[in-house]
Amino acid sequence: MTEIGHFISNQQVAGTSGQTKDVFNPSTGEVSAKVALASTKEVDQAVAAANQAWPAWSKTPALRRVRILDKFKTILWDRLDELARAVSQEHGKTFDDAQGEVTRGLEVVEFATGMPHLLKGEFSENVGTGVDSHMVRQSLGVVAGITPFNFPAMVPMWMFPVALATGNCFILKPSERDPSAPMLIAEWLKEAGLPDGVFNVVNGDKVAVDALLEHEDVKAISFVGSTPIAQYIHQKGTANGKRVQALGGAKNHMVIMPDADLDMAANALMGAAYGSAGERCMAISVAVPVTDAVADALVEKLVPKIEALKIGPSLEQGMEMGPLVTGEHLAKVTSYIDQGVEEGAKLVVDGRNVKKPQGHEDGFFIGGSLFDHAEPDMTIAKEEIFGPVLTMIRRNSYQEAVELIHGHQYANGVSIFTRDGDVARTFNEDIEVGMVGINVPIPVPMAFYSFGGWKASLFGDHHMHGMEGVRFYTRMKTTTSRWPTGVRQDAQFSMPTLG
Repeated sequence: MTEIGHFISNQQVAGTSGQTKDVFNPSTGEVSAKVALASTKEVDQAVAAANQAWPAWSKTPALRRVRILDKFKTILWDRLDELARAVSQEHGKTFDDAQGEVTRGLEVVEFATGMPHLLKGEFSENVGTGVDSHMVRQSLGVVAGITPFNFPAMVPMWMFPVALATGNCFILKPSERDPSAPMLIAEWLKEAGLPDGVFNVVNGDKVAVDALLEHEDVKAISFVGSTPIAQYIHQKGTANGKRVQALGGAKNHMVIMPDADLDMAANALMGAAYGSAGERCMAISVAVPVTDAVADALVEKLVPKIEALKIGPSLEQGMEMGPLVTGEHLAKVTSYIDQGVEEGAKLVVDGRNVKKPQGHEDGFFIGGSLFDHAEPDMTIAKEEIFGPVLTMIRRNSYQEAVELIHGHQYANGVSIFTRDGDVARTFNEDIEVGMVGINVPIPVPMAFYSFGGWKASLFGDHHMHGMEGVRFYTRMKTTTSRWPTGVRQDAQFSMPTLG
């Protein structure tokens, strides 16, 4: 049985804690590897390696830093399918979906290669007589990223390209459910020429997370995951003097207005609700049709599409939905469907009894489910299910739909489908949600913008990547300077004024 260890100072190292966790092939249900769970001592070793590398790396010209990232970008392009295959084999998402994940992560690498321009700073001469002032942004030191199972390649790439390009050294603590993709990334960064200790991978569980949160040499923590863990990381990280950006849970709504193109809306819902088996923080999990007529028409269009979903092994060509990541997660998603029925929502399509593909009877498969006539106080409407379950909550007017969204604890992403420009503009202006789509179901910003929600979907002051990422991974230094002109002045004891 293969055991996946850690990656410290440009070397794969075996785990020494004696603790491991099973890694599954979700399509078969079989254990495909074991991953080492780091002890505090092993985390300390990674931090020490990064700390030792930082002085030289931070003083390396930004242009030379991004040339390494540019070479890494080329390696990613050339081996995109290899990384996507590693994602599919351990996560369960289809190969096409995994290719898309890698591409979206690669876009952040492309953004980071422009860092010499983004770090230019500001300069003003003669802010006072003979006095100049300039501002630069400098790296923090050792920073860490804690990433989720649903995007084992993309989410790390939301973090480390910007962190490295700005002169920091990075420690990645990926999900222990699908650790192979991050280890490939580490090897390819080494191949691109990244110096020892600048990028490290520590596999582990809560022990490793707490060790990073408590380590005095870790200056900043980036996190993507559930809201309870995001709250924990933000509270503990800031209590230990760290800068923290923590993206939490989501319950994304799509409003479908009476004038919307219903075929377009139905197709958008299919991809947004059932793509990646619903294991996306940007998945549309609540459809909000405005009027019963719109709801009835949508149900009529959705049911045959959901029942016809091509569900099978993640690497099999032509599949639209693969298995869930683990048997434990399958049980969790199934329990949410059970609870929705118990609470009185109408289960129009039941994915619990999907016929599993021949030869893969032990895989973690579930079909797409559709609930109608749900209410906002139901568990399936309130909590993030993270599975292929679409819940429909009917509303009679645009204003009722907006009030429904504003009443929810999460404010990650939202979408509206309409042909009316006035409605779309008003919605975009008024809705209190961090990422908005207009006739776009999954409004994930491009890499040169920033990703993040509002309310209980984000803890901390900065969103991911884009200019928000540059600001998060740097600190500002302002210098005011005067050079002697040969004229001596006596000491001044009053508050200095520069005019």
